[in-house]
Amino acid sequence: MRVPVRLAGRRVQNGRMQSFEEARAQFPVLEQIAYLNAGTFGPISRSTQEAMLAELERDFQEGRSGMPYFESRLDLREAARSALAALVSSDPLHVALTSSTTDGCNIVLGGLGLGPGDEIVTTTDEHFGLLGALGTSAARVVVAEPERDAILSAVTPRTRLLALSQVLWTTGRVLPVRELREETGIPVLVDGAQSVGAIPVDAQGLDFLTISGQKWLCGPDSTGALVVADPDRLGIAAPSYFSKIDYEPDGSFEPRPGAVRFDLNWLPGSSLAGLLAALATRPAWCFDHAAAVAERCRELLAARVEVVSPDENERSTLVAFRAPGDPAELVDSLHQEGVHVREIPATGLIRVSCGWWTSDGDLERLLAALPT
Repeated sequence: MRVPVRLAGRRVQNGRMQSFEEARAQFPVLEQIAYLNAGTFGPISRSTQEAMLAELERDFQEGRSGMPYFESRLDLREAARSALAALVSSDPLHVALTSSTTDGCNIVLGGLGLGPGDEIVTTTDEHFGLLGALGTSAARVVVAEPERDAILSAVTPRTRLLALSQVLWTTGRVLPVRELREETGIPVLVDGAQSVGAIPVDAQGLDFLTISGQKWLCGPDSTGALVVADPDRLGIAAPSYFSKIDYEPDGSFEPRPGAVRFDLNWLPGSSLAGLLAALATRPAWCFDHAAAVAERCRELLAARVEVVSPDENERSTLVAFRAPGDPAELVDSLHQEGVHVREIPATGLIRVSCGWWTSDGDLERLLAALPT
């Protein structure tokens, strides 16, 4: 059955309803290419670019010193923290600002202090942004197939953490992370790189949730967050200036309340302003449209290639397929035709990222560029 891509949903702009075409027009790059790789980097909107340039111009003209400057940057940090918290139904007190999902994973693994007698359960389809952090832990890492029953079977009395992607970066399959947390009673670290901004995500009931700003949120490079349900139960393995209320000459310090104690570094004002603009760009119907266009993509590709399609209730906005020939060469060929997708190394898969800005025309360009 054909799944319609254009939806009735709209958002209000300047007192009237904004159409899909008007929302899409915020991204000039879409005039040139079929941008189907938000799972790596999302497109940049005009408002994001303008916000970033305005902050850089301010720094250039007025300098980067004085209380007004620092207060404005701290205000931007708190505005970004609040916006990201609202996105995942959390509270700003539980959100740390990071530069990547990898940052968030390292904060958690470093702070848990797991030892050789402990175990972590993860899956075969995790990204190194998560796996690298697991590899530095002294705990034993148990790898299971990304199936509910396989993950549950891997849990033992020594298991101290489930480390799972909410959406697998390989096939786009959605894992039941909250249900696994409830069934096992074991803390869960959720890699939200391919879920937050792509599908509805609620941080409630999740111990740790990472957020990538540059992917589905279409924010600047090196922006993101970590949501921590109970900051007091996680150690501070890599303190920064933002971690403390006060400190002693020996380096001991009093932690700040909440997850802000895990903030790793100073983020440029241009990046924070760009992220806020990107979040404000998202229309109310973003999730509905992205889901519909991803389903349409699966339908169109299935007539031409082998589509790796999860069960209906486990689908996201990532669509993976296999085609004859070398995947890397096909991705390069598609790129030359103005169709941007990516290869998943060592799997033979090519991945299509369908966002709220994706149109029928983008999918038609993808199909037209595939070899016959």
